[in-house]
Amino acid sequence: MRPPCDPSKFIAEAVKSIPPSGIRRFFDLVSGLEDIISLGVGEPDFITPWHIREMCIHSLEKGQTSYTSNSGLPELRDELTRTYYRRYGLDYNPESEILITTGVSEALDIAIRAVVNPGDEVIVVQPSYVAYVPSVIMAGGKPVIVSTHRDDDFSLTAEVLEPAITSKTKAIVLNFPNNPTGAIMQKEGMEDIADLVVENDLFLISDEVYECLTYEGTHVPFSSLEGMRDRTVMLNGFSKAYAMTGLRLGFAMGAPDIIHSMMMIHQYSMLCAPITAQVGAIEALRNGKGEMERMVREYDRRRHFIVKGFNRIGLECCNPKGAFYAFPYIGGTGLSSSDFAERLLNEKKVVTIPGDVFGDAGEGFLRCAYAASLDDLRKAVERMGDFVDRLKQ
Repeated sequence: MRPPCDPSKFIAEAVKSIPPSGIRRFFDLVSGLEDIISLGVGEPDFITPWHIREMCIHSLEKGQTSYTSNSGLPELRDELTRTYYRRYGLDYNPESEILITTGVSEALDIAIRAVVNPGDEVIVVQPSYVAYVPSVIMAGGKPVIVSTHRDDDFSLTAEVLEPAITSKTKAIVLNFPNNPTGAIMQKEGMEDIADLVVENDLFLISDEVYECLTYEGTHVPFSSLEGMRDRTVMLNGFSKAYAMTGLRLGFAMGAPDIIHSMMMIHQYSMLCAPITAQVGAIEALRNGKGEMERMVREYDRRRHFIVKGFNRIGLECCNPKGAFYAFPYIGGTGLSSSDFAERLLNEKKVVTIPGDVFGDAGEGFLRCAYAASLDDLRKAVERMGDFVDRLKQ
């Protein structure tokens, strides 16, 4: 008789060190509960605009179900080139400097794998999206955490960043507008960071998926700054701006060597992004501006409502200038972020995400997505107000 096997011994050490997603844990807790109001999902509550869906349907009716080029449909890359030149004066070659990916998540993964060698240090600015640190670890890199704080509206400064740079630092991962804080960067602060990047010969991975959801000021891509174009790979997608989350489509823009290296990984791990989604994305770029702006105006309306509501019930909340998240401070209640979120769910049936999921700098905060109807936001704030009042008794 052959001896039994313990499959766990075959699991890679890098994978063993990755914690489960704190966001997913709260989704699991909600399962089976009724009368739930969710501020936890980082997903638009809007349906993909009809004209985009119609083009996807039409492409299927025409039998467009084949593979595309590894790099993506030429028409889509051409459209991205025109869009970014029109918006920012950035001129990317559609043949060698743009890669279409299966969501921004894939773009992030292969960007990190394309530049990080085992032992390289990669600075991750937190609070940040949960995938950044695990992606660095799986690439064999060492995450170095730099924390932002509410006193600075969670914006990053060169003074905070500089001490984390060592001779082993290879790259920096940034996300502005930020998930989970809603923070944005001003151009002056970005110029200071660009100086550090150039002086220390570093590479920048800039996740700008919330670019179009900038409510105050104008979004400035890091790659548009002097000397930063070839030191930056810009990641973006269609999920947030055009409510196309389930279509799983992202893209990367950068120097030819970087994009080629990312494509080499992409061609073996993913091959190509779904053609149906790419057809829809072409329509979004060509004719989706009006619908996108309508959704952004509605998010802005909700932003003002929820921030005012949180401050009214005693949860101090910085004004998020981008994305669709509020990040209220709950540290004064005496509960940890996780305890507050779990009790709020169990007692008031409101789903939020504890801030510590996004790094230690998020402890004492909650991520609350206002990608929900005003009616749901109103009910959520009322329930949270009742919860806070009970904690004071």
